[in-house]
Amino acid sequence: MTTAQTTTGTTTETSAGVLPAMAETPASQLRVAVLGVGLMGADHVARLHSRISGARVVAVSDAFAEKAEQVAGGVPGCRVIADPLAAIADGEIDAVVIATPGQFHEEQVVACIERGIPVLCEKPLTMDADSSLAVVRAEDQFAARAGRRLVQVGFMRRFDPEYAQLRALIASGEIGEPLVVHCAHRNPSVPPHFTSEMMLTDSVVHEVDVARFLLDEEIVAVTVLRPRPTRHAVDGGSDPLLVLFETTGGRMVDVECFVSTGIAYEVRTEVVAEDGIALIGLDTGLVRQSGGPAGAVRSSGITPSFKERFGRAYDIELQHWVDAARRGGIDGPGVWDGYAAAAVGEAGVLALRSGQRTEVRMAQR
Repeated sequence: MTTAQTTTGTTTETSAGVLPAMAETPASQLRVAVLGVGLMGADHVARLHSRISGARVVAVSDAFAEKAEQVAGGVPGCRVIADPLAAIADGEIDAVVIATPGQFHEEQVVACIERGIPVLCEKPLTMDADSSLAVVRAEDQFAARAGRRLVQVGFMRRFDPEYAQLRALIASGEIGEPLVVHCAHRNPSVPPHFTSEMMLTDSVVHEVDVARFLLDEEIVAVTVLRPRPTRHAVDGGSDPLLVLFETTGGRMVDVECFVSTGIAYEVRTEVVAEDGIALIGLDTGLVRQSGGPAGAVRSSGITPSFKERFGRAYDIELQHWVDAARRGGIDGPGVWDGYAAAAVGEAGVLALRSGQRTEVRMAQR
């Protein structure tokens, strides 16, 4: 089973409104270290400093010292700790946000578990399924002793109001059993080093988590097809890709991943169910079609990047995490979700290379 997003928290904006705030003083604020202050990490520092209640960034760490100093300089009282493991071990740190490159995640996450402090780790949890499973087992051992979880994985779409609304609609049964999910994941461009394999492990990984979140089922097989590539594709790359997921319940999820559209950033998800259809990602809110007039509305505007499309989701995600971390735990996708994404991603890469349907190999929970 997948881990459902909960709705506890303080001053958290959700589709249901704003939740009550906890009493807050500087002494009661969560003292956060942010590891890695590139594009994503620097954005999290700014978010925690200016838009999230109950926390303050007291330390940053990055391989590029000049960048770390620049980011720390924008936050009063924030210091630079060059060694990320030293930041985790620092007694004045209550919780950690990890936004370092993926190859460092396993060591850093395990260090947080060993110290017993909450951590929000940007995806991927680790670089492969085996090491992700090792993190699962490490946290399982901690949870068996302490009775709580520490590691939240940064699948922010679960906190996006449209995705939350879509999940609630499915759970209500109003449109019947979901049968097929259609997804589109489009970027205007990607860096020259962005390979076809990375389209699966860095881009489609979000659709992996979305499918599990919406359907509450595991993905058991992956097929990847290569349409005619765009002339704008990275040299040697297959872009776009069509990806098909099969779930434990016999449902199917197809994903069009096109990362060199030259247009804008666009993410769409459509659920086709027995008694209705629901669609998000048109910049109009959820569009629902059922008996009677369709009433679908189209929008001509498309967000330029993921920061605009999912900015609110990141805000809600960070606030949920801070509120839960102040209680010693997490409130969102956990290590098993990170492991499942890694396992499906590995199957996807094999399917891309072989051109064959590939079954997902996952351990038992």
